[in-house]
Amino acid sequence: MKQMGAAIVIGCLGLASCLPVKMDAYEKNQEIPGHQWSYQYKPVFEVTIKPEDTAYLYNIYVNIRHQDAYPYSNIWVLVNTQFPGDSSLQPRRVELPLADASGKWLGSRLDDIYEHRIPIQQKAILNKPGTYRFTFEQNMRQNPLPYVMNVGLRIEKAGARP
Repeated sequence: MKQMGAAIVIGCLGLASCLPVKMDAYEKNQEIPGHQWSYQYKPVFEVTIKPEDTAYLYNIYVNIRHQDAYPYSNIWVLVNTQFPGDSSLQPRRVELPLADASGKWLGSRLDDIYEHRIPIQQKAILNKPGTYRFTFEQNMRQNPLPYVMNVGLRIEKAGARP
């Protein structure tokens, strides 16, 4: 009887491992070359949404890591989105606040490095299965933009779609 129970458990585990993995969260960060973000450096993030994942809402964040010497209280970024099966880009200019009105850095601190996870869209609908391509461009007047170490994208499930 114990052998039969063990066989059932092993069989269930084997079956579960064959099921497609659902996306609960995607997160990827890319290092800015030389910690100087130039207009020419446009990091790309590709997120694949499976058909079963289209039933959910998603929160979308931009991650920024910078040094204490970063000279501004914010950063403007162009977020270009390419939807599955579409060759055109949907651009959106986004302000990412990095400090409060008094100049105190937001986000978490480790020595002289600050990390921010800034929401840019809450309860987004990604209703088409396939690969979504996000390209980030720094959109500040200064080029290159100094003391920016990393930029990243995080997408996490926010619940089932109504």
